[in-house]
Amino acid sequence: MAAAASNGTPREEEGPAGEVAASQPQAPTNGPGVRLSRLPLARVKALVKADPDVTLAGQEAIFVLARAAELFVETIAKDAYCCAQQGKRKTLQRRDLDNAIEAVDEFAFLEGTLD
Repeated sequence: MAAAASNGTPREEEGPAGEVAASQPQAPTNGPGVRLSRLPLARVKALVKADPDVTLAGQEAIFVLARAAELFVETIAKDAYCCAQQGKRKTLQRRDLDNAIEAVDEFAFLEGTLD
């Protein structure tokens, strides 16, 4: 276990084989200036409230939806970028998204949405 140095910062400790082990990274906290979501939560909340079937949505639910949206966009963008690379390009085009949607079964629900 890493001990704290006198200045309050974690210091490295030597392991049994002589190797230096760094302290474990801490999970991000909701302190000032720390953003846990890249999407604006107010915008996500507005989108959720636009659904007439939703009456209340807790802040945790809004955060989880925002995080899921981030992961979804990241995944489809990576897959579309692979399609662009196959065409020897670095710039994503609409056809790359179409190709990613057709190639990945998980995106089948999106087929025809870009038409």
